Amino acid sequence: MNSDPRKIRKPYWLKTKLPTGKKYSNVKNIVNKYGLKTICQSGNCPNIAECWSDGTATFLILGERCTRNCTFCNVSTGKAEELDSNEPSKVAKAVKLMGLKHCVITSVTRDDLNDKGALHWATTINEIRKLNPGITMEVLIPDMNDDIDALNLILNTKPEIVSHNMETVKRLYKTVRPQANYERSLRQIELTAKSPLKSKSGFMLGLGEKDDEVFEVIDDLSNVNLDILTIGQYLQPSKEHYNLVEFVKPEKFIEFKKYAYNKGIKLIESAPLVRSSYHSEQQINVM
Repeated sequence: MNSDPRKIRKPYWLKTKLPTGKKYSNVKNIVNKYGLKTICQSGNCPNIAECWSDGTATFLILGERCTRNCTFCNVSTGKAEELDSNEPSKVAKAVKLMGLKHCVITSVTRDDLNDKGALHWATTINEIRKLNPGITMEVLIPDMNDDIDALNLILNTKPEIVSHNMETVKRLYKTVRPQANYERSLRQIELTAKSPLKSKSGFMLGLGEKDDEVFEVIDDLSNVNLDILTIGQYLQPSKEHYNLVEFVKPEKFIEFKKYAYNKGIKLIESAPLVRSSYHSEQQINVM
């Protein structure tokens, strides 16, 4: 039986501040006004106070329900909603109201759509650029189920950073990401890395992975010429989700960070509270 995360005592290095301040309230009001979804809320991100207080948020598009059932994820699953054709313009307006110079967009996985949601992705990116000239973007996309045409439709809009997360080590895919595929995700990252855009990925610690398995993921990402890597602590959303095995000490994150730099990955964010879009705006100029 999975443990109840409400009864697990978090170590001191995972303590975060409560959300407060005018900027936080402003972001919340804009998100609510336009009926937008954010992964900050849906994913129960521990950095919501810091990011929203800085005036930034990661927008979640293509609905709120995912067609897959990853056991670590707090996003709702089930029959997907009808696409909101007004969503791209709503997101673009919200970005303008927030006065953002950089924004991050992610989505649920839409295996039910013929193009896996690629056209909606492209429309959203183009609408943001149209209303916010000079803005930079990171897009955190699904694996597109090996549909190269769908991937290229997104890549051709030229967001500065294209991210796709490995999430965990190869051995744990069957239980943590049962509808995903380790090699498929690597293939997508490799295709992105071959483009002029910056490639990015991330994974979690604390799911029962061994050190040599973590080194293997880093080796694989290095071999496909990944640019940017994030490593963070898994936090179990509820007792129905995948069981938390351990809180990994900060020193271990530093060890993996050093290893990744030695393997040639250009920029690494590795710490317990790191999440996919953490400090994304600072990663635009990585060479």
